[in-house]
Amino acid sequence: MRIVVGCDDAGLDYKERIAEDLRADPRVSEVIDLGVHRDAEDVHRPYPEIGLAAGEAVRDGKADRAVLICGTGIGMALSANKVSGVWATTAHDSFSVERSILSNNCQVLTLGQRVVGLELARRLVGEWLGYTFDDQSASAAKVGLISEYERC
Repeated sequence: MRIVVGCDDAGLDYKERIAEDLRADPRVSEVIDLGVHRDAEDVHRPYPEIGLAAGEAVRDGKADRAVLICGTGIGMALSANKVSGVWATTAHDSFSVERSILSNNCQVLTLGQRVVGLELARRLVGEWLGYTFDDQSASAAKVGLISEYERC
């Protein structure tokens, strides 16, 4: 899998650690870091720019999924969800992470550095990578309804 990572200044510490984890994960073939970066000019780049860029990378097939971190995860999810065809969710527990893929086929996971501890965030990303949406599942028809509406 090719994974985009991104954050604003409120999620930088977690993004750096999660990016390291992803680079070491055999399921991940590439990590695309959209920033922000410590001690760089982009450190104060606003979350909407990062969230939109990550959504576009997924939409355009440059990445399979994205992990985005801000203070709460909410701003990143709102931003990435504005990209047509991209589904992002904020999740801070294992069950929500599981259902984000199995029930909803979300390609983008957002986390809040001010909401969840680092070790839990790392664990949730690892769990999230292990799930695959089944387009023959009972949820597929529901996801299809939302996709159909989005195309209108």
